[in-house]
Amino acid sequence: MSILPLSLDEVSFRAGDRALLDGISLTIESGPKTVILGANGAGKSLLLRICHGLLGPSGGKVRWAEGTTRQYERQAMVFQKPVMLRRSVAANVAYGLRLRKIEAGERARRVADALRRTGLTDFADQPARLLSGGEQQRLALARTWALEPEILFLDEPTANLDPGATRAVEEIVSGFHDSGAKIVMTTHDIGQARRLADEVIFLHRGRVAERAGADRFFAQPSTEEAAAYLRGDLLW
Repeated sequence: MSILPLSLDEVSFRAGDRALLDGISLTIESGPKTVILGANGAGKSLLLRICHGLLGPSGGKVRWAEGTTRQYERQAMVFQKPVMLRRSVAANVAYGLRLRKIEAGERARRVADALRRTGLTDFADQPARLLSGGEQQRLALARTWALEPEILFLDEPTANLDPGATRAVEEIVSGFHDSGAKIVMTTHDIGQARRLADEVIFLHRGRVAERAGADRFFAQPSTEEAAAYLRGDLLW
């Protein structure tokens, strides 16, 4: 049984007297690649962390599909700057599988497949911490690929990467989608959103200002805030 849809009902998050998220109601279903856009401080990364379960909301409810269990094992998140374990590339990929008690033969198969799909087969025996920034991000995706998540949250996965590394990461993200995984990602790169998004959720001041199919959003946003963001105007 699928863990989707993921439903957020009037979710808020406060830091002291400040509401960082305010009354977020969303339903995230399987299928289209969802890209979350918004100015710095709009609440994009915070929203992902609440969806993933790293943070609990100050108010409201976050619910996975009724009747499902162990949802944390069927979702994954990749951060802007991943943490590399002090071991080889292959051992980094195998670590999460070992924690889930995947038997050795299946573990080896998944590791080999994940490295192949992320272009890291030739790096398998190298220390993970000696990889370049782009290679480390691909390794973070390989670790996730091996876990076979149903939904993958990505928090600005190509920030500070050069164009070649960005392209490689985008191809892997598209590969996740093609394999059947639901993609929900944030980005500050409008060009990347145009390339990857099937739908856009636009946040402004901790609220959902607009949600639309990508083609319509980029051609004709329905809110002035989104139009200003796409023009490159400063929002506050």
